[in-house]
Amino acid sequence: MSENKKIPVILDGDPGHDDAIAWMLAKSDKRFEILAVTSCSGNQTIEKTTYNARRVCTLLGIDAPVAMGLKHGLLSEPFDAPVVHGQSGLDGPALPEPNTELSQLSSVELMAEVLKNSPEPVTIIATGAQTNVGALLLAHPELKEKIARISIMGGGIKYGNWTPAAEFNILVDPEAAKIVFESGIDLYMAGLDVTEKALIYPSDFERIRAVGNQVSGVVADWLEFFYHFHKSLGYPGAPLHDPCAVAVLTHPELFEIVDMHVEIECEGEYSRGATIGDTRGFDGPAPNAHVLMNVNREAFADLLVEAVKAYDGREVKI
Repeated sequence: MSENKKIPVILDGDPGHDDAIAWMLAKSDKRFEILAVTSCSGNQTIEKTTYNARRVCTLLGIDAPVAMGLKHGLLSEPFDAPVVHGQSGLDGPALPEPNTELSQLSSVELMAEVLKNSPEPVTIIATGAQTNVGALLLAHPELKEKIARISIMGGGIKYGNWTPAAEFNILVDPEAAKIVFESGIDLYMAGLDVTEKALIYPSDFERIRAVGNQVSGVVADWLEFFYHFHKSLGYPGAPLHDPCAVAVLTHPELFEIVDMHVEIECEGEYSRGATIGDTRGFDGPAPNAHVLMNVNREAFADLLVEAVKAYDGREVKI
């Protein structure tokens, strides 16, 4: 991806502390042109994640329409993760009230409108369940060529986290994920194999806080909250899952990336939601995903510290 050419993007997610930090990273980089923000359920209910999306956009100055997604997966009942992200889905520091109205379009309708109107193919960064993206591909197959690539946070080749086999975002809606992985669209997968190595330590929180602007303080507080849960599980830092799906688009050199064929399991009693990667190393199905497997942790942390500096001089009423 060119250093000078703008990358038009749609941000799709369920904020969520790491979604919010991913969006901070995206907004900080002038190479991204954020055309729309769409919410999905997962970290909390769709009402809460949509409200959080609007508040995060107000904090960061993301001037793009925000649309609400479906309350549940394509074929599955909704479930969320308040144990990780709190009752609001984004517990911790106070945030501003939204400064713009919610779009009257649904997430799929807004995505379709953006794709139709963009002169350039659009990148979708999807850091929650793949419900909106899967629904878009079902409803508008004619727009597939208008999608440059999809970069997701989801899955895990070696293991899951919500079950032994399945990572949370994929488990929320494996049918939608299957549609995405079988779409033929250029796909980046930031799964647990890389994201649990993308640890931000308490010393990094303080480096971020020391930048001294409003956004850096909120990000440091988000990290403190997110770490509190993970510390109880023995993590030495906060694993920043979702920002990996953003960072790989502009800083691929930070990651070890393996092209791999990945299948989504939708039926198994014990393996529903599993992302099964063909790691055998001999002839098999053609790769359908660029799978992130490792990260330069120190450089990744430095990237976040630099990113919050982009918000110097920005302050909103909280």
